Amino acid sequence: MDWALDLCDEHFFTPYVYPEWIPEDNWMRQFSSLLFMTLVGGALTYLIPATISYYTLFDHKLRQHKLFLKDQEKLEIQTALSAVPGMALPTALFFLAEVRGYSQLYDSPQEHGGYWFMAFSSLAFILFTDFSIYWIHRGLHAPSIYFLHKIHHKWKVPTPFASHAFHPLDGFAQSMPYHIYPFLFPLHKGLYLGLFMFVNIWSVLIHDNDYRVPDLLKPIVNSCAHHTDHHLFFNYNYGQYTTLWDRLGGSFRYPTGYLPGQSVHDVVARSMSENAATGKSKAA
Repeated sequence: MDWALDLCDEHFFTPYVYPEWIPEDNWMRQFSSLLFMTLVGGALTYLIPATISYYTLFDHKLRQHKLFLKDQEKLEIQTALSAVPGMALPTALFFLAEVRGYSQLYDSPQEHGGYWFMAFSSLAFILFTDFSIYWIHRGLHAPSIYFLHKIHHKWKVPTPFASHAFHPLDGFAQSMPYHIYPFLFPLHKGLYLGLFMFVNIWSVLIHDNDYRVPDLLKPIVNSCAHHTDHHLFFNYNYGQYTTLWDRLGGSFRYPTGYLPGQSVHDVVARSMSENAATGKSKAA
């Protein structure tokens, strides 16, 4: 994150914001700058991909479904943006620790095995966060703390704007593995920024109600079809990127949207009848 901070210092903070007597390496200045960057960056990395996905991938016919709330898109955006400050504060603290040199982020690929190690790091980062988020997400469904996660399950038929519509504590809890990883393992700074962007885009994609995935990857990738069933059936498919931990944890449900002849409209209709028969609609 120091790369981004240096860039902002050079072109914005130093010439236009801070007085000359506050040095760039002052920790309070760094924290203030990082908090501002996280607030603005968090909002933009949510709004831009979610808006693109909403207008290019999302099936707008779903807006006519009885489970689709009145003014839902507006409510999703309001929920997400109101949560940004609460998520940005602890996130900026992690960024400050990185900038102050407490993490294992590094500058040059040659410092840790070159580009092969960067490729390995990408895979390791995905596996680490996939494992961690599965258990955090599943834990948030525990009755004692579900009130935090219940806000996200308000959207039975989510749009891409629901991707970040969490309670702040819920959203930060599920983002913690991304911040913890570079304190435990070496990670290239540029790769870290790229993976951070990927994480946000992936969160949007699993809420876009577009089920298209190559057949070869369907058993492996936790797609929008899996996550749609999570919103509708509640106790299944907690995973983030892969189906591995749902399969091992006994929470895997074969996506209804992958069944022959099942569109997203059929999935929603099926969930209503199934939940009515089992009584799970009240629990969700």
